[in-house]
Amino acid sequence: MKLTTFVVAALLSPLTLAVSGARANGFPDKPITIVVPFPAGSTSDSIPRLLGPLMSKALNGVPVIIENRGGANGTIGAVRVASAPPDGYTILLGTTGVLAINQWIYEKPVYNPAKDFTPIANAASTPNMIVVDPALKAGNLKELVALAKAEPGKLTFASAGNGSTSHLCGETLKVLEGVDITHIPYQGPAPAIQDVLGGRVNMICDNFSNVVQQAQSGALKPIVVTAPSRKKELPNVPSSSEAGAPDLLAGIWYGFVAPAATPKDVVEKLNKAIVDALHDPTVKSRLEGLGLTVIADKPEEFGAFIGKESARMESIVTKAKAKIPN
Repeated sequence: MKLTTFVVAALLSPLTLAVSGARANGFPDKPITIVVPFPAGSTSDSIPRLLGPLMSKALNGVPVIIENRGGANGTIGAVRVASAPPDGYTILLGTTGVLAINQWIYEKPVYNPAKDFTPIANAASTPNMIVVDPALKAGNLKELVALAKAEPGKLTFASAGNGSTSHLCGETLKVLEGVDITHIPYQGPAPAIQDVLGGRVNMICDNFSNVVQQAQSGALKPIVVTAPSRKKELPNVPSSSEAGAPDLLAGIWYGFVAPAATPKDVVEKLNKAIVDALHDPTVKSRLEGLGLTVIADKPEEFGAFIGKESARMESIVTKAKAKIPN
């Protein structure tokens, strides 16, 4: 049975509606699981682990469990939550890829973010940044493009996987600048960055929070922040506009969603717990130290934002002609 069909069938079940409604008033009275659709060690994993203890304290002291369910660019974890009971006890840490890209990048998407999830809160965001092997003879975007044009197909760019923001950032660079660089996909950002560090791949356009420390230390050479403005952590690195490529925009946001039809009052309780935790001075400082900007919005605001981002990413995927068979 198709995922969307399964979800609709579940939502139409009187028993499911009765159970979810009955649990809303006493929520929560058992552990809450936050599914992270990526392996441990990434920013996607760090955010819920920072928030978890404070969320637990605010939600009647129930444990908040982090479950890593990686695979297929977040699809496996997303399906796990979309098919869970809509009672607020299983929620998803969703990213740009999971909630705004996968439905366009896969030839046969197995879930629909707009239909299968209820927004809770957008937690934080970070732009991407192009960083290169320090041995590469390019110190800025103009020189990098010139190098790529001089030797078509020779330069390589790593990504966290097909359909990731690092993949689409590289594809956007190719389209905007008319360059031929070769995509090397990995299973997550850590091995991709490691191979750039090792000189086996020339560059990566990954999330700022994932590469800022390597850029600060000189292990990788920063070229451009793919955002309208610079980042205070690396004040000398130009924005895409300053580098002469204002449309070279890429980044990632991290938000929480629940299965579709989760009761509104449960969503509101989860939103308050998450937003309050994000505003905790220690948590906020830790997140900002990773190059993240805390958002902490309302469910309806996050829902509208997902819709706009989804439309934007559809356009990028179409222009890049990037599709993944499945």
